[in-house]
Amino acid sequence: MPRKEWIVVPYRAEWPQLFAREADLLAHAFQGTGAVIEHIGSTAVAGLGAKPVIDIMIGLSSLVDAERRVHELARLDYQYVPQYEAELPDRRYFRKPFQRPRTHHLHIVELGSDFWVRHLLFRDYLRAHPETAAAYYELKKRLAAESNASGMDYTELKSPFVTDVLRRAQSQQHHTPH
Repeated sequence: MPRKEWIVVPYRAEWPQLFAREADLLAHAFQGTGAVIEHIGSTAVAGLGAKPVIDIMIGLSSLVDAERRVHELARLDYQYVPQYEAELPDRRYFRKPFQRPRTHHLHIVELGSDFWVRHLLFRDYLRAHPETAAAYYELKKRLAAESNASGMDYTELKSPFVTDVLRRAQSQQHHTPH
């Protein structure tokens, strides 16, 4: 299996529009399920450089609604990747298009699940703290170069930073008056 090459590019102003266009298609595909569609990941944070792939998260009351739509999502050029369920059994993962380069990653989870909460918390913290987003971008550029050179896992290398941001975000959440 060839090693992944990680590419991090400066923020692109079209990312929110690319998300919105895709969200419309997905809303139609999930009509009647109560699906909540969110733009997550670095492309969802204005000014933050990222891998040029739009991450979309759909929250459903039951993952059965995702499994029932595998064929419909395939018609939208999404490839279902069930092998990742061994690592993340509470997520259904799809990527678009079937061939590289990918333009979209789709993560379908149950509303309110840990995956749902953590991804929104991380995104919202970066949106509210541009200095942290800028530090994350610098780290991602450096780690992409290092992981491409060494073959180390880029996602794993980012993990301590992500964990620290989530800790700060949760701490801030608990100290915010309601």
